[in-house]
Amino acid sequence: MINKLVIGTRSSQLALWQADYVISRLQEKYPELKIEKRLMTTKGDRVLDAPLAKIGGKGLFTKELENAMLSGDIDIAVHSLKDMPVVVPEGLIITAITSREDPGDALVSPEYKTFAALPAGAKVGTSSLRRKAQLLHARPDLDIRDLRGNVNTRLKKLEEERFDGIILAAAGLKRLGFTDRITDILPKSMVLPAVGQGALAIEAREDAKEIREMLDFLDDKETRACTEAERAFLATVEGGCQVPVGVYALPDEEGGLKVEGVIASLDGARLYRDAVQGPAADCMKLGRQLAEKLLDAGGREILNEIGIEV
Repeated sequence: MINKLVIGTRSSQLALWQADYVISRLQEKYPELKIEKRLMTTKGDRVLDAPLAKIGGKGLFTKELENAMLSGDIDIAVHSLKDMPVVVPEGLIITAITSREDPGDALVSPEYKTFAALPAGAKVGTSSLRRKAQLLHARPDLDIRDLRGNVNTRLKKLEEERFDGIILAAAGLKRLGFTDRITDILPKSMVLPAVGQGALAIEAREDAKEIREMLDFLDDKETRACTEAERAFLATVEGGCQVPVGVYALPDEEGGLKVEGVIASLDGARLYRDAVQGPAADCMKLGRQLAEKLLDAGGREILNEIGIEV
């Protein structure tokens, strides 16, 4: 068995939590395994003065880690699955997807106890076009402002820049011990989450069979089926991380999957939402089927308007 593993991760507090979680699980199962953690900085970490959608390109938070894997500098990388492009570079593979934490979006507000309690014209911060479009559809009166940075930075800006509220992934807040800062979890009937939100992805070289076998126990089959449906949806709409689409899959009562998706205009004025159900074994087919339904309903026109040819 391999006796040493080099794990690559971004250096934000949340990324370090994610890497340490994987390390702790590995050390529980393989007590003799030596693990080295290598911290790296990605383009998405370096460029903080522009909205993600304007930086352009895919893999803003993954490319440097993937290059290090391909060159052999690191053995595996730990990512938030929602940060991963739907196309993984040749020679690499998502070898494990962990059990999902709360996939929802959370409101953090110093004054208002619920999202519904936000007053007309409330200043709300988010870095996501997906969140912005769906929030404006529900509340066109809101003043949505761009908000970049890691979780701690955004919480600091909440007070410094006098936001009435900010929207963050619930999973990140819970993992960093900020559960008590969560004011409200936005209902999925109003805001569908990002692809893979709440799940961790462990990426490895495709030919590293022994390493991949060691990691297999971390792969949660239910979460994988759900997130593969979501990633197939995103691939079909030709989307990266920063497009006004949301999608969420979960097991249904019959042992299959229900996949719900949304495509919205940036101003929230137009929104197309639908759902499909079927066998979990057909997860990717379900994601593609739902995407085609929404594209045909009017989503294609919306995406074309923002420069995405579908």
